[in-house]
Amino acid sequence: MNESCVTVGIVGGSGYGGGELLRLLLKHPHTEVVQVTSRSKLGEFVYQTHPNLRKMTQLKFTSPDQLQPVDVLFLALPHGQAQKRIESYAEVGRKIIDLSGDFRLRDAAFYQSWYGAEHAAPDWLSRFVYGLPELHRDEIRTASYISGVGCNATSTNLALLPYVRDGLIDMSFMPIAEIKVGSSESGAEGNAGSLHAERSNVVRTFSAFGHRHTAEVIQELGLPRVRLTMTAVDIVRGSTATVHLKVKEGVKVKDCWKAYRSFASENPFIRVVREQRGIYRVPDPKILAGSNFADIGFELEEETGMALGICAIDNLMKGASGSAVQCLNLMMGWDEMTGLDFPGLHPA
Repeated sequence: MNESCVTVGIVGGSGYGGGELLRLLLKHPHTEVVQVTSRSKLGEFVYQTHPNLRKMTQLKFTSPDQLQPVDVLFLALPHGQAQKRIESYAEVGRKIIDLSGDFRLRDAAFYQSWYGAEHAAPDWLSRFVYGLPELHRDEIRTASYISGVGCNATSTNLALLPYVRDGLIDMSFMPIAEIKVGSSESGAEGNAGSLHAERSNVVRTFSAFGHRHTAEVIQELGLPRVRLTMTAVDIVRGSTATVHLKVKEGVKVKDCWKAYRSFASENPFIRVVREQRGIYRVPDPKILAGSNFADIGFELEEETGMALGICAIDNLMKGASGSAVQCLNLMMGWDEMTGLDFPGLHPA
């Protein structure tokens, strides 16, 4: 499929995820946004909630009960809601991209163990393709239903993927991802459909074990054991995963370079950052704000085999709406980077 222009609807457009989708799709050369829904903001101009969109659109929020048929329907709802009405959404949208966690996991029992509730539409889980192009590019091209990605799962997956692809990890040591996150995660991950107040001073919170994004890493990388920990830091956008792991005996720095460079060369949004000089010598989310790029890096202590995999992303972009639009491009047969080539800001 390679249609020059498609109609798009966004269900749940008042949250951070919906706002990012609007910002991207309103300027996308092949999409026409025809409807954005919100019960809480019904009848208001979308720019009253997303002020960066002022003079870019005159769209108003409409009722989700009055959805119009569209070519592609984006769901940016709080976790647990899309699965309850997926049948009706499928009647409206020829293709669906869901940003929530409802269809990320392929097994209903696995979903229940991590989300603490039975899945309302277990038969639909197998119909969705996990929406990380670096893992499922070919499947996404032919899919009709795409799941969103967890931002912390994405930073962890991309930090580890070069090691995993090249078979470098020694699983006698469980990989541990320590993830620094920004305040916008409250709107993007905790409740994709709500707009949370932006705070200048983030309350520093620490989540030691059991974050539900762990399930995506286990599923997508096939690792029997992995642990994710989160710490909130004083930024608005960003998810940076520093993964501690052990490599197999005999693995050298040159092997890691080969793995990371090969991975970056095959994926247009992956950039390797491991510099000896310069301002940013390791991945840093500060210069990725508004960008769909993911900066990855590594460190290896050859004597002990202890290693790091590092990945920085904008959690609202590569960790949510940016990846969703990247999937849209693949589904429609467009260039993968269409509407997504903004490199980030510097200085920031």
